[in-house]
Amino acid sequence: MADMDIEKQGYSGFERLMFFMTPILFTIVLLGALYVLFNTETRNQMLEIGNSVPFLKDVLPDAKTADGQPNDNELKSANLNRKIDELQAQLQEKEAALAETTQLKSTQEEELKSMQEKIDKLTASNEEKTADDQAYQAKIQELAGMYSKITPSKAAPILQSMTMDEMVLVLDSMRPDDRVRILEKMNPQTAAEATMMLKDTVTAKDRQIAALQAELKKAKPAEIKQPSSQLSSDQLSATFAAMDAKSAGELLLKMANISPSKVIRILNTVDDNTRSAILAEMSGINQNITAQLVSKLMAGS
Repeated sequence: MADMDIEKQGYSGFERLMFFMTPILFTIVLLGALYVLFNTETRNQMLEIGNSVPFLKDVLPDAKTADGQPNDNELKSANLNRKIDELQAQLQEKEAALAETTQLKSTQEEELKSMQEKIDKLTASNEEKTADDQAYQAKIQELAGMYSKITPSKAAPILQSMTMDEMVLVLDSMRPDDRVRILEKMNPQTAAEATMMLKDTVTAKDRQIAALQAELKKAKPAEIKQPSSQLSSDQLSATFAAMDAKSAGELLLKMANISPSKVIRILNTVDDNTRSAILAEMSGINQNITAQLVSKLMAGS
């Protein structure tokens, strides 16, 4: 009985102790929770500690500042991400502009290459044409030099047998002194007309074209009536019969480059002996041209 009384008295003392301690502990825990809840710094520290735990960070919120906004690290991270996005957008724009510029440059290079090829072709064509023109002009100069070596009384009738454009083309390539001596031996009317054409400022190329056009007109079926200033067949025959066969052959070969029909006409006018001598000299100089002329001579005889 005494033991039971002692246990009853001890238990009652513990209960009394817990009765007083429980509100005190509850108050301390509540104050600590309120302190953590309302103290931003402490709360953020606790949240940071909790977020460092692997599984606990998935259920805990991020630490906030006193005004409820994210902390400086979050702001820096957000600004950095936004800046990265802006830079990536600018980079994409620059890459697109660079690709467009590259494509435009490639197109321009292709166009430039095509234009350069056209220029090269035109240049080559012009050089070839210039070479042909120079060769033709050289033949005219050579023919004019040959007429200058012939006596004016013999050269004048031969030149008068050509068309006016052909005659002016040859005269224009002569030296002034040689031209004057030949014009003195020409028909006055023909010399006057040739002089009027010579005084006009015309390029050598235009005179060549005019001479070729005159030759083409003459080759048409409807032949143009020859002017009275041209020599007759008897006059041509007498002129070449009086010339040396070698000189006549060289002269006719030069004339063949300009007007083969004139050479055929002259060979038709001379007698057989003169023709044979001239053809022999021409064959010794150039067999190909002589063969072509003989072939045309046989067809026209």
